[in-house]
Amino acid sequence: MILAFDIGGSRIRAALWDGVALRPMGEASTPVSDTEAFIACLAGFAKGSGARGLALSIAGVVDPTSGIGIVANIPAIDGLAIGPLLQAATGLPALVLNDADCFALAEAQVGAGRGHPTSFGVILGTGVGGGLVIDGRLVSGAGGYAGEWGHGPVIKGAYALPCGCGQIGCIDTIGGARGVERLHKMTTGQSATSETVVRAWQAKDLVAMATMALWRDLIAGPLAMVVNVVGATCVPVGGGLSRAPGLVEYLDAALRAGILRAPAGPLAVPAECGADAGLLGAAMAGAAAWP
Repeated sequence: MILAFDIGGSRIRAALWDGVALRPMGEASTPVSDTEAFIACLAGFAKGSGARGLALSIAGVVDPTSGIGIVANIPAIDGLAIGPLLQAATGLPALVLNDADCFALAEAQVGAGRGHPTSFGVILGTGVGGGLVIDGRLVSGAGGYAGEWGHGPVIKGAYALPCGCGQIGCIDTIGGARGVERLHKMTTGQSATSETVVRAWQAKDLVAMATMALWRDLIAGPLAMVVNVVGATCVPVGGGLSRAPGLVEYLDAALRAGILRAPAGPLAVPAECGADAGLLGAAMAGAAAWP
């Protein structure tokens, strides 16, 4: 048994993984500012669970060498190696992973990317994330940053915006839901939610269609370069923005036009694991770590 956690800024979800299915263990509010309370919360789920290890999916980057995480939305664990703290509290080994990596691993093993030797998972949510899986194994890379295609100064000119990472022109600033809103405001002067813009695009509104065409033009090229570099044969796409009907297919058409090979079918496809992707991926990583 692996006890998996999906750690969000407001809620913690827990589930036991037996190698076949997840068994929900409940939820709790996230202790965002108290490290001891955070550890105690997870230890409470572990007590009597019969798990052989703990695996966490968090919205942050974890250095695979030091175990130290950068978790801006949970100050209680930001800058800490919480794996050893959890092991001391529970007596169980603990693995901490980035949530986009967990998503990518779940999709590669049991989701849209199953059967593909190289799968690059893409998150289009509030911002942009990603994870790389090769031959069923997660590639975390130096510092844990492999797959972070949302960052790097790739956009130039009028749409190059300051990013929270400190650089200018990152895909993260324009590729997610907030990015759609920024682009719409920049090109029309009008404020609108991403949901409103996307619905108008689906209804063939010309203004919204121009915003979404710009969005696609700005992100499809960098994503195509990633696909060329890593040789991905499947790009599962998840996150709130991706759930808009037709959006992934719209992006896929531009992505396939930008890569060197000519795939027989779609390359970017809707993710299949849904809200449990983080739990699944964390559990699978834990199962591989403690066979």
